[in-house]
Amino acid sequence: MPKLTHREIEDFLAERNHLARIATVRADGAPTVVPVWFIYERDSILITPRKHSAFLANIRREPRVAITVDEDTGLYRKVLVEGAARIFYEVGEDRKWDDIYRRIACRYVDESAADFYLSETRDQPRALIGVEFARAKVTTWRMPNPNEPYTGIWAKRYYEPGSKMASPNYAIPTGPRIRG
Repeated sequence: MPKLTHREIEDFLAERNHLARIATVRADGAPTVVPVWFIYERDSILITPRKHSAFLANIRREPRVAITVDEDTGLYRKVLVEGAARIFYEVGEDRKWDDIYRRIACRYVDESAADFYLSETRDQPRALIGVEFARAKVTTWRMPNPNEPYTGIWAKRYYEPGSKMASPNYAIPTGPRIRG
C-alpha cells in the first residue's frame, strides 16, 4: 500500500473541507469518536474543543488519542495519527489564539461566514489542543497510481497465502484504476 510523502501529507491536510475524527477514551474505558474541524500547522493537528466537550474531559484524564483524516473519493488518501494530545492553550485563553481559530473556521466556510461564526461564538470558551507529529505514530496510505503495482492496495499481511496477489510471480494488471 503506497505511503504519502511528508509533502503529500502536508498538502492533503491543507486541503479544505476534510474533517478529522478524534478518538478518545471515556472514563469507563470505552472508546468514543467525534468528527471535528482542524488545521495542520507547526507539524501538528490542531483542534478547538469547547469548554464542556466530552472529548476535552477525556483528554484531560487520558491524553492518548487517535486522529484520522481521510477522503472517500479520488486517491482515497488516509492519515492516521496516534499519540498524546497536548493542551496548547487552556479554556479561557481564547484571545491568545484567535488567529488560529479563524484559520480553522476559514478551512470550512468562506471568510464572511467564518467571521460571523466567530463573532457569534466568541463567548463560548475553548481550548486549543494538538497532536505533534514528531511525538506520534503517523501512518498513511493511498490507492496505487497507474504506474504502481496494484498489489500495493493492501499491506502484505492481508494477502491470503497462496492467493494470486500473494504470489511473487503475480503479473501486475493493467486496466482501470479505482477513482471516485
